[in-house]
Amino acid sequence: MSGLPVLIAGGGIGGLATAVALARKGIASIALERNPAFDEIGAGIQLGPNALAVLDLIGAGGRVRERLIPVGYLEIRDALEGRRLIRLDLRGAFRERFAAGYGVIHRGDLLKALYETCLASDRILLVPSAEIADWEEHPDGVEARGADGRRWNGRCLIAADGLHSRFRQRIVGDGDPIPSGHATFRCLIPPERMPEHCRVDGAVLWAGPDCHLVHYPLKDREVYNAVITVNDGSTDIARGEPVPDADVRRLFDRVGDQARAFLDAGTGWRRWTLRDREPADTWVKGRAALLGDAAHPMLQYAAQGACTAIEDAAVLADRLADDADPGAALDRYAAERRDRTARVQRLSRWLATEVYHPSAASAKRRDAMLLGLDEERLLDHLTWLYTPFGGTA
Repeated sequence: MSGLPVLIAGGGIGGLATAVALARKGIASIALERNPAFDEIGAGIQLGPNALAVLDLIGAGGRVRERLIPVGYLEIRDALEGRRLIRLDLRGAFRERFAAGYGVIHRGDLLKALYETCLASDRILLVPSAEIADWEEHPDGVEARGADGRRWNGRCLIAADGLHSRFRQRIVGDGDPIPSGHATFRCLIPPERMPEHCRVDGAVLWAGPDCHLVHYPLKDREVYNAVITVNDGSTDIARGEPVPDADVRRLFDRVGDQARAFLDAGTGWRRWTLRDREPADTWVKGRAALLGDAAHPMLQYAAQGACTAIEDAAVLADRLADDADPGAALDRYAAERRDRTARVQRLSRWLATEVYHPSAASAKRRDAMLLGLDEERLLDHLTWLYTPFGGTA
């Protein structure tokens, strides 16, 4: 096997998880991050048992769990009336079926745990301020060229550069990501500002007409993560711009008093617009492959974007360790991951229209569906999603 390292374009969650997974297999890597530091903007993230099991497998689970909050339940409520539609206890039967558990964590804390795991390995080189402008394939490897003229040689190149991946255009060529028409607003709320009925040990989703609101504790329960989403037809690209509190509240004036009390507690909101892509048949070109959001960007509704990227990292490392031919290894990796991630992409869209945002008669059908699910049936529905790699690898 070539002694050259694997080049990773992107130092986010998917990129650093890939470096960690490769190191566990004895494979050196260079993670090239275009920003001056390896950090994350945003707030909370949910980690299902599929992601936690894989983080344990690749050796990052310990550091992640030091910062993880294992919330007690997931719950969906009607945002108009406040009525509980379904609750899933994350202990008991859930833990028996999915031993890795379920938790929430600040995005920055997750990335920091992965970063620290990388620093502890002598097989990983982290390079900030390294924007890749282009790459070229050679018979024995690839050369990545930085925007500042630096060059790096590797056995293959993994593009973990996110939703707007420049590498995807050469590999897939499917243009810009697809606007969903949804905008998301995020902030952190201290416990003393949260209404009492929202100060709970769970991740609660309030589903309303063309909108939904989510809250759960973060940072040793010292703050609450607030995420609210509206289907307002947005097509612009927003990546965390500040928005006046009053403007946010006006967008959600359709919700009932219980949900509004939580909404009114928030301040310092920032706005993102949501985009995804259709599942792609091609993730690989020669010795270059896509990973995470670059390969299968999905809407947030299944809380699986980071989780599937972490799964990608483990499968990729396994295939590169198994096969001396990097091109063949990348093809096998993509073949193993495409169907599962496409299914999660489709689930995320379905949840938006059928569970989180329906109104009138559609909302009544949603309510009847959720109220008719007992715990065992719900767990059965979730098994494919929450089993690492879908149970197929």
